[in-house]
Amino acid sequence: MTHNITLITGDGVGPELANAARQCIDATGVRINWDVQEAGIDAMEKYGTPLPESVLESVRRTRCALKAPITTPVGTGFRSINVHLRQELGLFACIRPCKYYSGVRTLYHQIPIDLVLFRENTEDLYAGIEFEKGNENTKSLIATINSLTTGRKIATPFTETGISIKPISVSGTEQIVRAAFEYARENQRKKVTAVHKANIMKHTDGLFLRVSQQVAENYPDIAFENRIVDNMCMQLVQKPELYDILVLPNLYGDILSDLCAGLVGGLGVAPGANIGPNGAVFEATHGSAPKYKGQNKVNPTALILSGMLMLRHLKEFDAATRLERAVAAVIAEGKKVTYDMKADRDDPSAVGTREMTDAICQKL
Repeated sequence: MTHNITLITGDGVGPELANAARQCIDATGVRINWDVQEAGIDAMEKYGTPLPESVLESVRRTRCALKAPITTPVGTGFRSINVHLRQELGLFACIRPCKYYSGVRTLYHQIPIDLVLFRENTEDLYAGIEFEKGNENTKSLIATINSLTTGRKIATPFTETGISIKPISVSGTEQIVRAAFEYARENQRKKVTAVHKANIMKHTDGLFLRVSQQVAENYPDIAFENRIVDNMCMQLVQKPELYDILVLPNLYGDILSDLCAGLVGGLGVAPGANIGPNGAVFEATHGSAPKYKGQNKVNPTALILSGMLMLRHLKEFDAATRLERAVAAVIAEGKKVTYDMKADRDDPSAVGTREMTDAICQKL
């Protein structure tokens, strides 16, 4: 069987990593017809938009994409392409496994960490419902807020303020929590932990917690618990081995997935998947690292492992297992790995992106 897959090459180090992941996936022997698409800063210069319509059309057609990192400017410029893709394509579930591979440098190398985060992808503060300071809509909202807070002990009334709205819905929460429990059943996982701040945000996170508890009742074979997000951060640092699957609203999921990646060695080994009813996009958790563009330096592991998740999604289970084992073997040997995976980052024996990719392909 031949699979039609969209390959979004990204910008910064994205094209290098896209080539590396493609090379490794092809080396498994799975037959793939790649539809290569450009997005990001480089595409902006060529097409006048960082996300050409042709990219969305391709993913809608293939229903599956492997996406290399894309730059998102901080505080200005276009909003995140990643967020736009997820919302446009209805990719409600962001799945981020954080698994320790022997040989990776980490303070937690003696702990068998194997966490999976399920992050709701379309709601919460990342829904993008924001109002700029001084905007007429903002002024109207501020007037409403000030009237609602009359009599409360607030130090100063809201005046020159930017506003962001945090929507959390029953339907959005139900589908992400259900996805986490279904994953637990399919992969012989034992526990799901819902993460929230319901003690303070009673009508948003409170809803997330209540709905999570209701969904959990339909899965009596899977243990369920909940944790307040700040306590969850402490728990993960102190005893990550106690946790299995975490399910979180959008913002907490983004933050804690980086924390969990840090437990297992960093973003360089953190893959990701975005799943919806009509398609899937697989991507590394890390960014585009433009300062390393063209230097054959960055670690390709995260995007290659994202390709492994893609193979599982395509039900190419044997190929996915062989690819993960090949990556694990190269990391464990520690010879042909990039500088960030060496005990000394200046170790002259470190290899480049292409050389590590070649080593993984040779293992395959």
